Amino acid sequence: MEYIPAKTIISSYGENNSWCGFNYTMNIYKGCCHGCIYCDSRSDCYHVENFDEVRAKEDALAVIENDLKSKRKTGIVITGSMSDAYNPFEKQYELTRGALKLIDKYGFGLVIDTKSDLVMRDLDLLLEIKKHSPVVVNFTITTVDDDLCRKIERSVCSTSKRLAAIKTLSDAGIMCGVLLMPILPFINDTDENILGIVCQAKAAGARWVYNGFDGCFGVTLRKNQREYFLNWLDKLFPNMKQEYIKTYGYSYICNSPRSKQLWALFKSECDNLELNYHMSDIIQLINKDYGYNQLSLF
Repeated sequence: MEYIPAKTIISSYGENNSWCGFNYTMNIYKGCCHGCIYCDSRSDCYHVENFDEVRAKEDALAVIENDLKSKRKTGIVITGSMSDAYNPFEKQYELTRGALKLIDKYGFGLVIDTKSDLVMRDLDLLLEIKKHSPVVVNFTITTVDDDLCRKIERSVCSTSKRLAAIKTLSDAGIMCGVLLMPILPFINDTDENILGIVCQAKAAGARWVYNGFDGCFGVTLRKNQREYFLNWLDKLFPNMKQEYIKTYGYSYICNSPRSKQLWALFKSECDNLELNYHMSDIIQLINKDYGYNQLSLF
């Protein structure tokens, strides 16, 4: 494991964030080895060199403790927004587990965005944090087909394992949701896939399915990310690269031509199953019983 210097790891306080109501970000690792062909985090604008190589922040736990105890306000910390906190190295190094102990110690809440079932290892700590603050685990799920999953998310646990993790965590009392994004036009933008994800999410105990683009299903492609994605399309799906270039050119947002139909289907099924899908409703559910609109002062 290579270590990189970091003066701070917990961000400055932010209020009214539109993503699960978080107040602070925390990225212990830099880079990701999941190998997802569509990952936005490899885009040039984030300036992450050697993106596929995972590195850790030097003295991460000491830095995080100093950051947390110096905050004037408690709040919800989100991790996994840029680099999955449960990459394969976490099993050995336990930096995320150590951070969760500190989040509990200093009375903060937690949102985890992940594609890994390794998060189940830390169920004991999630339950401790839940005693005083909101705790959420979001799992990204893009396809119900494990074979397709292995193609487009090459080095991460299968969809079926993620759904099993949702079941385990939700049965234990941890609030879980599904991030249904991205949807890759001409690949996983089918009625069967959208309905399958929604139905299986509900069966596993998820409280919401969020697609990130209210009314649309698609993928965003920035510089570097676009080239990487198109090169993999060429390897995995014959003639698909040409289809994307013909349809989208160099557009940043590449919505499925079936977005309107998929949204109507998605919305109807979520309503039938009583699953949340608007972020405002998700935030309200997360903060219920905790009063996180009135954050305490240290």
